[in-house]
Amino acid sequence: MSLVRVEGVTKQYQLGNQTVVALHDITLSFDEGVFLAIAGPSGSGKTTLLNIIGCIDTPTTGKIFIDDADVTGRSADALADLRARTTGFIFQSFNLFPVLTAAENVEYPLLNLPEISREERQQRVKKFLGVVGLERFADHKPNQLSGGQRQRVAIARALAIKPRIVLADEPTANLDRKTGESILSLMKDINRHYGTTFIFSTHDRRVMAMADRLVRIEDGQVSSLGLKVNEKWKTVKPNNRDNGFQGEKHESKVGPDDMGNHAGRNDGGGHSGGR
Repeated sequence: MSLVRVEGVTKQYQLGNQTVVALHDITLSFDEGVFLAIAGPSGSGKTTLLNIIGCIDTPTTGKIFIDDADVTGRSADALADLRARTTGFIFQSFNLFPVLTAAENVEYPLLNLPEISREERQQRVKKFLGVVGLERFADHKPNQLSGGQRQRVAIARALAIKPRIVLADEPTANLDRKTGESILSLMKDINRHYGTTFIFSTHDRRVMAMADRLVRIEDGQVSSLGLKVNEKWKTVKPNNRDNGFQGEKHESKVGPDDMGNHAGRNDGGGHSGGR
């Protein structure tokens, strides 16, 4: 059973008299525990797809299944409750509250879960600040932290709810090369140790190289799929109806940059590409 399943999803936006198709007939499924990158150039639709998977946005047509439950028609309140309990988010710009300490930022999403006691909240804050190596910085506010430390706080905050899925939108984009690589290694270690599913929206080659699954999006459609087996990439032909990394495969002697016609060439993670 797939943790996430996207069936025939199309997303359209109305800009004046013009209809913009951000996604067209996307069908994908992801198993639990994957470290997956959704890659593509700016405007390809990768962030829109990530937002739909995270129930931040809703499809114009098609269905979204989380843990085999159809969440497509749920109310805004029901989707908010689902996000609060199952999905952690990591953003390009960190999205920390500037007036709160690192510990308070990590605790914040837990305040929406009344079943978690104050003692349990404190235990989780301590644990996950420890996981990201920031125990000594618990009382520091964001303006007292470096960019890499802020992103580590954001990772701890995402993990605090003990999510099934962590969604990361261009998480290395505002970080220098060394810091970005350190953050990626940390997330990969968390993926391996806790089995947490990570899904990235990115055009950073480093993220793609560290992933074990790759979905390349171009012009709102899946152009290619990549599957890493024994540290070698295999490409998977999209067949429109069951893109769950099954079916015809062939070994690729190159990295994720060479899958598809528009490889990500941004060494430092660059600027988020909007829709």
